[in-house]
Amino acid sequence: MPDLKPHIDLFAILILLGIIQGGFLVYFFLTHSKGKQFPNRFLGIALLSMIVLMSDVWLGYTNYMVQVLGLVDSTEPVNLVIFPCLYLYFRTSLRKTWPWKEAWHFLPAALYLIYMVAMWYPQPLSLKYEAFLDAFHPEVPQPPFECYGERWMFWPKWHINDFTGISMVIYLFLGWKEISQAFKRSQLSLWSSQQSELLWYRNLMVHLTLIVIIYLVTRATFESDLGDHLVVAHMAFVIYATSFTIIRQSGFFKVERPEPPKYERSSLTPELQRRTLEKLQTLISTEKPYLDSACSLPKLAQQLGVSTHHLSQVLNDAMGLSFFEWLAKHRIQEAKELLRSSQYNHLKIEEIAESVGYNSKSAFNGAFKRETGQTPAVFRSSSLSAGTSS
Repeated sequence: MPDLKPHIDLFAILILLGIIQGGFLVYFFLTHSKGKQFPNRFLGIALLSMIVLMSDVWLGYTNYMVQVLGLVDSTEPVNLVIFPCLYLYFRTSLRKTWPWKEAWHFLPAALYLIYMVAMWYPQPLSLKYEAFLDAFHPEVPQPPFECYGERWMFWPKWHINDFTGISMVIYLFLGWKEISQAFKRSQLSLWSSQQSELLWYRNLMVHLTLIVIIYLVTRATFESDLGDHLVVAHMAFVIYATSFTIIRQSGFFKVERPEPPKYERSSLTPELQRRTLEKLQTLISTEKPYLDSACSLPKLAQQLGVSTHHLSQVLNDAMGLSFFEWLAKHRIQEAKELLRSSQYNHLKIEEIAESVGYNSKSAFNGAFKRETGQTPAVFRSSSLSAGTSS
């Protein structure tokens, strides 16, 4: 056995500190994952998988793996966990739902774990030592080794890096799709600098994209696993950036300053507000402007003969609603009437969505569920059943 002494350099220190810092983040996200913070569980599991993978690479890169040969390649199943978890973090955070059918995303990792339990973990240490040398020291002559199983049985393990790359690219695409749709729903450009909670998701996705690019370039450039330290070094950087963002957003360092009232300088008088509300109620009962798919705050303000700013203030102060909340409330109320009535039972959900001002079924379903806690189809079914029984 060649004398492979442990060595520590800048990359080793950077990765080790990232592992330690990542442990704190895992604890933070997993202990803050109840109720509305449930998506944090996926982020915590993704970070835990990252530090497990980083630990494996650190042991190989520093040659400490020689001391624990039984761990060689033992973490490979988590390669297929990281990006599905990150995608589900984005999905559940942005859609506010977690359908359990989405658990199938972990099936590839589970199948590969079963394969490793059967085919790799029980292998003799001599084979694992050969695998370590092949990955990190291809220049060292390979010593004799023993193994069990036919050569073709190792095909999945030989291609785990390919499976990992495919998984990364697929879930990167799905993650960007979720974020793009979220920005679109908020009527913001994907690269907008306007302060929004969406900036956190977009910036995190940018870092993940860089990880994927570095991974693909490394796989194409370096022989075996020689460039893995570059990939996990960027993972460490993502962990540092995430920690910095959490600290920066913490209220601990913020100086509390009283904020001025939102409409402190508004020229809207109580009398003008009263008249605007009366006009709005009349317009609602006579024309139902919210059913127009092109209904907007400026257009509604023009119909009422008031400024956009004043109408926004009226909705906020008198009704406690933003324009989009007001719009959704009236549209969904109208949709509920149609769905309750057997007279309109022949209409499809898409037709009802269009009749109340929505251009897509998905947007209608999302708004309806936020307003009522049910999908339009379930609401219609339960309403008609209740009507029939009565």
